Amino acid sequence: MARTASYVPKTDPGVPSFSLGLTDSSQEGASTQETEREKSPESANLIEQLDDLVQKIASSAAKGKNKSPQIQRETGGESSAKFQTPGGLYQITDDMKQKCYIWGTRLKEDADGNTNEYEEMCTLIGQGEYILMRMHLVSLQAKSDIESQIVSAICLILNQKNEKRFQEQIYCLPPFLQSMALSDHPKGEFISPKTKKEFRVEAYPSFIPFIDRKKLTSHPYIFAPVCHSGHWWLWLINTTKRKCHILDPLHKKAPSDERKKINKFTGYVFSRLITYADGEPLQKDENEKKIKASYVKISGQKTSYDCAIYVMKWMELIEPENIKKGKYEWDN
Repeated sequence: MARTASYVPKTDPGVPSFSLGLTDSSQEGASTQETEREKSPESANLIEQLDDLVQKIASSAAKGKNKSPQIQRETGGESSAKFQTPGGLYQITDDMKQKCYIWGTRLKEDADGNTNEYEEMCTLIGQGEYILMRMHLVSLQAKSDIESQIVSAICLILNQKNEKRFQEQIYCLPPFLQSMALSDHPKGEFISPKTKKEFRVEAYPSFIPFIDRKKLTSHPYIFAPVCHSGHWWLWLINTTKRKCHILDPLHKKAPSDERKKINKFTGYVFSRLITYADGEPLQKDENEKKIKASYVKISGQKTSYDCAIYVMKWMELIEPENIKKGKYEWDN
């Protein structure tokens, strides 16, 4: 499931429904080894460093007239070198990851009942400046509906990874524009019942800066997350062969006639985006509104709320060439 509106905080965040390698010691009983580590000087030093980091973030925001700190593109070594841990200069321990997760996903409430959900946490510098607020991170709590801003942030982060996979082969299209298009064409209508017009990329100028036009046309594969009615799925577009696949964490085929219409409209949106970036459309003329995408059989979610997690992980791991005869074949 997914959320696109503001987040409603829960009283019991629990633990995430996906593996972060973290344990929330405030919610679960800690082992003797964990207890000893909590009392160690190294652990105390970690807590002090984290507190210092929080203070620097707050100070930076105040000096910048409430602007959030910016995260520039860095190599792994450069980023880790700025934060030293007892485990080594280039390693962030699981203990620190745990503390950062708990710190980032917890809301504070003042005496008047106001929370810090709108606190700006960071600014991602990609095709444009993209701000994440605390309420977006809070949606990473267990059994929560992931905010669409988190999925967008993952796309921006993956696109900047210094790996051949993302620099030459796969472009992750942030879901900004396709989400707004589906908002205006909620049942896959080619003529919007709201605007009475057909879809045009130019009608969404605030989202265009987040599109990497070069990668959209140069990379052989596009991974495009789509969210509708609270459910996420992933489009995989082979721009060379002009073929499209859908990886759905919940469905092995379109669950309804309405979804079939939505898929055709979404394919049209992606084709128009590629054309806007000076690429070749997925289909020409009227066939552009009849683009087909085959569903791929792949193991999916076991809960009602993990679809966004699957989509984000698939963007990171899926090898397009492993899709054979309608199935995905894992290397292992």
